[in-house]
Amino acid sequence: MGMLQEFKEFAIKGNAIDMAVGIIVGAAFGKVISSLVADVFMPPIGVLIGGVDFTKLAFTLQEAAGNTPAVTLNYGNFIQALVDFTIIAFAIFMAVKFINRLKKKEAAAPAVTPESSGEERLLTEIRDLLKEKNNQ
Repeated sequence: MGMLQEFKEFAIKGNAIDMAVGIIVGAAFGKVISSLVADVFMPPIGVLIGGVDFTKLAFTLQEAAGNTPAVTLNYGNFIQALVDFTIIAFAIFMAVKFINRLKKKEAAAPAVTPESSGEERLLTEIRDLLKEKNNQ
């Protein structure tokens, strides 16, 4: 089997395609949530804490000198990343919780037992009669 054929079989497998779709949707979801955090949630939070933009928060380790830029510790970006992570994690938690609830409803639905055929019923009766005969 050639390498191209093996790759084709791997790429066409359902798991590989499902994983690729999940990664693409996850990346798009991450962008949506990042925008939600940066454009919707953070401005009101900034107003509540006195107009502070988290991404601008920094501690200067060394002042700028001549052509050398200042060395800063940008802890505001870290705070922003924590807020993004918290909101993304909560959104994913809610999505998983919703999916699990749907699965529970699906599992709770009574399973329909297929009607046994005449042959199966006859064989079951013969088996039961043989058991009864052997027990006497």
